Amino acid sequence: MVEAAMAAKRAEELAQAASKASQEEAAMFAREAEEERERSRKIQEDAERAMAAAREEAERAQKVADEQRAAAEAGKAQAEEIARAAAEEARKANEAERRLKEGIQPVVTPTLEELAAAKKRIQYREDRFHFAVAGISGSGNRDAGAAAVGVTETTLSTTRYADANSDNPYVWYDIPGAGTIKCRDWQYFNEQGLYVFDCIVVLFDNRFTMTDIAILTNARRFKIPTYIVRSKADQHIRNIMMDMGYDSEGDDEEDIERRNQLHKAARKQFIERTRKSVKSNLEDANLPDQRVYIVSNATLLNLVLNKVPKKTIDEVGLLNDLLNEAYTRRARRTAQ
Repeated sequence: MVEAAMAAKRAEELAQAASKASQEEAAMFAREAEEERERSRKIQEDAERAMAAAREEAERAQKVADEQRAAAEAGKAQAEEIARAAAEEARKANEAERRLKEGIQPVVTPTLEELAAAKKRIQYREDRFHFAVAGISGSGNRDAGAAAVGVTETTLSTTRYADANSDNPYVWYDIPGAGTIKCRDWQYFNEQGLYVFDCIVVLFDNRFTMTDIAILTNARRFKIPTYIVRSKADQHIRNIMMDMGYDSEGDDEEDIERRNQLHKAARKQFIERTRKSVKSNLEDANLPDQRVYIVSNATLLNLVLNKVPKKTIDEVGLLNDLLNEAYTRRARRTAQ
């Protein structure tokens, strides 16, 4: 009995030990499993963080690449635009050079600042009508319409004159002759600010010049009326008379008769040649035909001063047409 009890006790102890060992082993396995799970979780988290960092880096690299590509494309586009602009400027320069060589004048449009400065320079007033007398130097004492009564033909700066009749709201300007200033004929119009005047008298003496053509061409661009005037008619007619053989100042009836005949013939020849020459010059410049007024300075001055001249050609017609132009344009401006 004692042995059986002892065996039973021993068996119980072994069972308890085995249970304890089994529990301890189970607990150990549980701890190891938990530790393994924790390690796996950390590995997963590290992997996810690494993947997120990799994605961010990839996105950053892609953004940098996109920005660099966009910058390169923009730089390329800018370079192409600069190249196109340079090519266009070169083309314009070559075209301008070609046109100049061929005698074709460039078109130059004044800026708003230049317009304002030109008006200020000539003391422009909206309630006045502004006549400019322009052309090549040496075209006479430039007294068309009393624009420059008493002014010599070597005017170097624009001179302003009130009308001889103080009741007339007109202002006359003697513009420096193209031969007295250093600029090309096609620059003369803009250099002298002729684009601000209401009417331009193109005055010439011996021959129609490129400056006269440039004035007429640009005046058409600005819709400014022009009047072509040939001055010193009395001198030219006398020169033709001399070429015809007249060399006498005698007072006898025969000399007077001969002088009158020669004067009539010379006058007719001078008028015909002048009109034909101007018409031909206008045609060559592709400009429409327009009347040329042939005047004697002394006769024109007498008319302005209300004196009756002995002989006239176009002096009366010129003054009437100029004043009618002024009245018409002022009336139109008032109506607007």
